[in-house]
Amino acid sequence: MKVIITDCDHKDIDIETKVLNTAGINFELKQCTNEEDLINQCKDADAFIVQYAKITKKVMDSLPNLKMIVRYGVGVDTIDIEEATKHNIQVCNVPDYGMNEVADHAIALMMAMTRKIVLMNNYTKQEKWDYTYSIPIHRACNQTVGVIGLGRIGRNFATKAHALGYNIIGYDPYFKESDDTKFITIKSLDELISSADIISLHIPAEGNQNLFNKETFKKMKNNAIIINVARGGIINEDDLYDALNSKEIAGAAIDCVCKEPMLPKHKLFTLDNYIATPHMAWYSEEASQELKRKVAEECVNFLKHSFVRYPINHLK
Repeated sequence: MKVIITDCDHKDIDIETKVLNTAGINFELKQCTNEEDLINQCKDADAFIVQYAKITKKVMDSLPNLKMIVRYGVGVDTIDIEEATKHNIQVCNVPDYGMNEVADHAIALMMAMTRKIVLMNNYTKQEKWDYTYSIPIHRACNQTVGVIGLGRIGRNFATKAHALGYNIIGYDPYFKESDDTKFITIKSLDELISSADIISLHIPAEGNQNLFNKETFKKMKNNAIIINVARGGIINEDDLYDALNSKEIAGAAIDCVCKEPMLPKHKLFTLDNYIATPHMAWYSEEASQELKRKVAEECVNFLKHSFVRYPINHLK
């Protein structure tokens, strides 16, 4: 049995090494950036641990020993899940390693935007000491937060926003109410978009590309802000620029974009009602260590014990 870490930009793989060595599983670290690298360098892999590498049909066709792929993180849009299932390859992710961090980051972005922290920090340092430049700011209990996607992270965020006093509405066609979530009023997507003062996205990119576009922004309240700590591509960034620049919506706080990294001269960076962070919502030291441990443990689970904790696809 052999595990290949196809690519990894972490400072070390000490945690993965400890877990795999303890289980007696051979492994190697590669830095494969394309299909050819994967095919030429990973022929003897039984399992992949993947960070950014794209695992396509061509790669799977060329690696008959491959039985399992586990990704560093939640999203699996770089893996062809349908083809993996056809090839009888188990695909896994780690959906719970940073859910508190992502929810906390969304809360921080929401508070920074609604309290105008970044705007006023810059204005106070560069112009003058004058709170009136921030007008208007409203109380939390007078604002409605719309949460799109009520999975682990969306529910976590909603619970924390509710504790701060915000009114919570949500949209998720798969949501099932529990005693812990009775404070969430479920709405249709259109109802949420048109009535929320703050919209926070907690949905996958697949099936939701350009969900927020010029037509969607027209439906939003002029005072509304949008937060994205989910995935790039859910928001059409050209349309977002137009909506922010024209004040059709009040603001956006974004951690994930279509093309990463965003370059310093990006047109969105010229707007004072746009807050950017560099796809860091998942990060804390503890979350990083948990992720590294869990990807390695999932390989051990599959290769030595024939079960997995976090299956993306289900094999026959």
